[in-house]
Amino acid sequence: PFYPEVTAQAIYLVDLPSFTPIFFRNENLKLLPASTTKIITALVAMDIYKPDQIITVKKTIDEGQVMGLLVGEKITVENILYGTLVHSGNDAAFVLAENYGYDKFINLMNKKAESLGMKNSHFSNPNGLDSGTQHSTAFDLSLAARELLKNPYLSKIVSTKEITISDVDFKYFHQLTNVNKLLGEIQGLGGLKTGYTENAGENLVSFYKKNGHQFVIVILKSLDRFSDTRNIISWIEANVDYANF
Repeated sequence: PFYPEVTAQAIYLVDLPSFTPIFFRNENLKLLPASTTKIITALVAMDIYKPDQIITVKKTIDEGQVMGLLVGEKITVENILYGTLVHSGNDAAFVLAENYGYDKFINLMNKKAESLGMKNSHFSNPNGLDSGTQHSTAFDLSLAARELLKNPYLSKIVSTKEITISDVDFKYFHQLTNVNKLLGEIQGLGGLKTGYTENAGENLVSFYKKNGHQFVIVILKSLDRFSDTRNIISWIEANVDYANF
């Protein structure tokens, strides 16, 4: 069969829940995950916090994409998760880690990756900013995506297109917009996580539902993640024989 036209260096397309791979290329190549890292950040946050827990922002960062958290702001973990997963806020991911104990949190991220069988991944920060020691693979990120999708609460967050959230005192409002512009454009696409830095290239982990079937699509180091993902979805439509699953 002809394969989809894709610029990404690494691809992994897999059927859920059987986890049967359908199309892949360089799926074990270690690449920079960029903000797809935040899938693991969110999974760890769910292990250590309750969604209605209130965090007081003690320290924040202003690097790359941010939701605009302010020092002194009191905000629920749920709203920080929206900031992390919808808006891809580097400050949101940082606060989730910092509030628990930064190094302890990073340690839990690596333990989580290990427990999911992500053998070629290592994390050194919670937001995916480039680091010499942070890497993952298309296959490993499909394992992380599968784990996130087992959680209906996180699944709802990653499929949110836009939302405005506030601190607990309604002083500070944050307008959050999903970086994934395919949400609401392609029927059946429900998230999941974008990633981009100059060195990482364009990354996108997608969740796609069609005819009762579910797929995870991971593309890393793409020149155009949205066009690549559209092409893979068109290819699924044309080539995947649903009867075989």
